[in-house]
Amino acid sequence: MNYAITAATGNFGQTAVQELLKSAGNNNVIAIARNVEKAKKLLPQGIEIRQGDYADETSMEKALQGVDRLLFISSQPGGKVTRATQHQNVVKALAANKVSFVAYTSFPNAQASTSALADDHKLTENAIKETGIAHAFLRNNWYLENEIGFLKSGAANQSATYWANGNAGWALEREFATAAAKVLTLSDPNEVYEFAGSARSYADLGAALKQATGNDFEVKQVTAKEYQAGLEETGLDSNMAALFTSFQEPINDGSLNENSNDLETVLGHKLTNLPDAINEILNRN
Repeated sequence: MNYAITAATGNFGQTAVQELLKSAGNNNVIAIARNVEKAKKLLPQGIEIRQGDYADETSMEKALQGVDRLLFISSQPGGKVTRATQHQNVVKALAANKVSFVAYTSFPNAQASTSALADDHKLTENAIKETGIAHAFLRNNWYLENEIGFLKSGAANQSATYWANGNAGWALEREFATAAAKVLTLSDPNEVYEFAGSARSYADLGAALKQATGNDFEVKQVTAKEYQAGLEETGLDSNMAALFTSFQEPINDGSLNENSNDLETVLGHKLTNLPDAINEILNRN
């Protein structure tokens, strides 16, 4: 059985590779990366590394030759080739190689979500369904690492600001990645997993941050406009500040307000408690 993981040099991919090696062994794991030399430096020795670029359908068809089960890690939007096109290239390569199973990292409640971030994921899920390939959609909620600015502010005993109402199912990126690798080896996986931590607000996150750091700082909600202005005051240009501000939109619009135990069920244990998870992130940044 040949297992493969795309985007293997990213943080998610590296963790997934390490987890998969525990159950599948070096001889059965293939890492697919756009930059092979980078992959050789970052990934364990002894595993096969193949070049594959989502923007190049031919390279993906070659990379997936002989692959039985694939973890397809979604790309980031904003590239020269649209994410929708990149993902379509991967799906075409899956079908051309008759891959038997694919686990795809998607967006919470992708088919029903009204968030713009869900659009490419909805298209990709539908494209995978149309191939007839057995699949699991891993609908990941929000990485706690996404909140590094908020966390660092509290760690420095400075005001931790946010603008979004609503809740998010924060958990560590490594927990999502470990679960993804586990799904890849299941004999009878679910078609859909809604992977999330407990639904929490920014006020909850701020309280956990105070517990983690022992600091007594202000946790302050501002307007989106005020939040963006604050980022610009730190030196970010208006476009970048607007982008960072938009990261809270899925929380504000309710897209990440989930109550699911799928992540803990697949992992087989409780998630890292929020204060400990926060300290894990702060200790490596």
